Amino acid sequence: MQKSNILVTGGAGFMGSHLANQLLDRGHIVTVVDDLSGGFVENVDSRAHFVQGSITDHELIDSLFSQHRFEFVFHLAAYAAEGLSHFIKRFNYENNLIGSVNLINASVNHGVRCFVFTSSIAVYGKNQLPMTEDMAPLPEDSYGVAKLAVEQELRISHEMFGMNYVVFRPHNVYGERQNIGDRYRNVVGIFMNQIMHARPMTIFGDGEQSRAFTYVGDVAPVIADSPFNPGAQNQIFNVGADVPYTINELAEKVASAMGVPLRVVYLEARNEVKHAFSSHDRLRGVFGYAAKVPLETGLARMAKWARASGAKQSKPFGHIEVMKSIPKSWLGEFLSGCREMQR
Repeated sequence: MQKSNILVTGGAGFMGSHLANQLLDRGHIVTVVDDLSGGFVENVDSRAHFVQGSITDHELIDSLFSQHRFEFVFHLAAYAAEGLSHFIKRFNYENNLIGSVNLINASVNHGVRCFVFTSSIAVYGKNQLPMTEDMAPLPEDSYGVAKLAVEQELRISHEMFGMNYVVFRPHNVYGERQNIGDRYRNVVGIFMNQIMHARPMTIFGDGEQSRAFTYVGDVAPVIADSPFNPGAQNQIFNVGADVPYTINELAEKVASAMGVPLRVVYLEARNEVKHAFSSHDRLRGVFGYAAKVPLETGLARMAKWARASGAKQSKPFGHIEVMKSIPKSWLGEFLSGCREMQR
């Protein structure tokens, strides 16, 4: 494979850092851009060139493209909190949509060969099982709306300007380097952090919601290879595990991986998609893909890493824009956080 000059956004974060490792292992030149709002500089591979900054800063983005002449862009930077996105609409669209448009503009203007975007199965909404790429998307939250809008921008940018793209819709990815201190996203990390704080795991509703949980090591390699596969050009792919589990089942498995008794507290149900898992037939057809790491194995690996890293302190999100209908368990945290900031 020929060495290429590549930009990875969100490369200090969870999935982005694993992807950067994969690209560097393949001999590519990698620049990582991350504002460290959810990522950590220690996640950045020492072989990469690291730039701390935000994709919402279009002047920075334009400058980097002029300086580095990127051939490929892997865009993973996002604030991926589906349930919270209802209450942080402006923040969601500024970071997840406008920031993406800055990258698309720069990519078109500088002749990027292929733009790889990590979207989400949040674009599908509810009652579409298993989710397939041919289904009409109908997102249930502002995060899914933003992701779908970026997908559409890439489609029309290809039609208008000829820029190739690949879109991945991953789901419920977990593993080492996940930001377990973020209390609003990534349920596996939330559970492990609660356990390390000697707290019960908290579950919204009855816990019978189902998801297919995907180990990061099953996702990063196929994303890294995608722009170099002619069959993937200008396509959308679901990527992840095939077997769904309920949140109750996940809690049992996380407790086992962490070596503790099961302790769960059930909270008031929130507005969320009840069941979400997807078909990966298209991905298998183009890449020969199959998720290889069983949930128990992946959780054991993550648990070992989490125990070595230690428990993290969580802070309430500081930019709530809509308070109406917010889950009661979150409302107390936000009000407490506001009082702390006023002291």
